[in-house]
Amino acid sequence: MAAEGGMKCVKFLLYVFLLAFCACAVGLIAVGVGTHLVLSQTLIQGANPGTLLPVVIIAMGVFLFLVALVGCCGVCKENYYLMVTFVIFLSLIMLVEVATAIAGYVFRDKIRSEFKSNFQKQMQAYTKDNATARILDRMQEDFKCCGATNYTDWENIPLEPRGRVPDSCCINVTQNCGIKFNVKDINTEGCVEKIGGWLRSHMVEVAAAGLGIAFVEVLGIVLACCLVKRIRSGYEVM
Repeated sequence: MAAEGGMKCVKFLLYVFLLAFCACAVGLIAVGVGTHLVLSQTLIQGANPGTLLPVVIIAMGVFLFLVALVGCCGVCKENYYLMVTFVIFLSLIMLVEVATAIAGYVFRDKIRSEFKSNFQKQMQAYTKDNATARILDRMQEDFKCCGATNYTDWENIPLEPRGRVPDSCCINVTQNCGIKFNVKDINTEGCVEKIGGWLRSHMVEVAAAGLGIAFVEVLGIVLACCLVKRIRSGYEVM
């Protein structure tokens, strides 16, 4: 009776885990889509670490959701093979997450360099493409920055009248405030460093969330292994 009660507790905890797992999967998909939308506005499309990152995140989210479904079916039916499959897939997911974290660390400088290069290319299109201009203006306003490296980057862009910066560079944005500007009245720091600093400031939160997810996944593997062992022992008795 005690063993049966223990297994009921394990199954209940697994159901709770799988519910949280589904929520994490949906969250990853949402983060991946959001990251793709942001990067698609700032990076040139192509197969590179920056543009592949959201694809990997979305794929992981979809895979997590499918694995959660397999786990639900395995727990509900107490199916040995489904639970073994669940444990194997969950272990693979942990390995992919570790690999993704390592890749993100290894390619961090390349992604920064790529972002800077493409930001500069989009600056060249500022006067030719209204959509690009709106994106850059929004970015400069939101992050209180100006240009890629600093405000002098705009000297190489054919803005009219010459020698001006976009109004979005101004500390207090008003119409034509970028014409005959005073340096003390504009944001002088470049957007690449400003956005990079913003990302670094959020790395602690991301790392904490990653550790939390890893803990939940390890707990899920342990609980699933307990259920697999119980199911297998039931088969051996039969």
